[in-house]
Amino acid sequence: MKRKYDTVLFDFDGTLFDTGEGILKSVQYAAESFGYNEPDLDALRSFVGPPLELSFARRYKIPIEKSREMVKKFRDRYKVKGVLECKPYPDIFPFVKELSDSGYSVCVATGKPTPYTIEILERYGYLNHFSAVLGSEFNGTRMEKSEVIAELLCNSDKSTAVMVGDRDNDVLGAKACGIPCIGVNWGFAEPGELINAGAIRVVDNVSELRQALFF
Repeated sequence: MKRKYDTVLFDFDGTLFDTGEGILKSVQYAAESFGYNEPDLDALRSFVGPPLELSFARRYKIPIEKSREMVKKFRDRYKVKGVLECKPYPDIFPFVKELSDSGYSVCVATGKPTPYTIEILERYGYLNHFSAVLGSEFNGTRMEKSEVIAELLCNSDKSTAVMVGDRDNDVLGAKACGIPCIGVNWGFAEPGELINAGAIRVVDNVSELRQALFF
């Protein structure tokens, strides 16, 4: 096995776990609490990945202060129900374990609040596969993906690090930190989104991801 990288950073929502149901239903709950009718969950798919504050502000053309209130309402539902409405993607965690057992530094770099991410990983028994798990915080710290990546890599060799994610903010965050990003097609990106953002490769399954990382 030829090693190209020593550190692999995985996004969480849309890359390791399909968290769409919990996120979209919680977005719908927040929107309807503020008088916005959102009967079609698929119309809200763009909320999975980017910072929620920005997504609410863009969709409803509202000031960031009101957007923050909508995020609070989102969390009212998500912390009780949404955090349970998720499932791991097929084949990804055996591969993560293989990387970890082979001596790679495997980390989670997510825009999701760190406590939610750890809670889900612990519930499924996957937390010990990772050297570090880092996301945003409820107070707004590390809202941008580049901030998460930079903190995870502050004591690492960036030349042997790679990001794996499903949205353009993963690619752009990696680029801002000087590392490449491999895009995955099983998440929430729109067609062409990952390549247009600058992903070095886009893969359709874990077998292709293995090839992209090893060869």
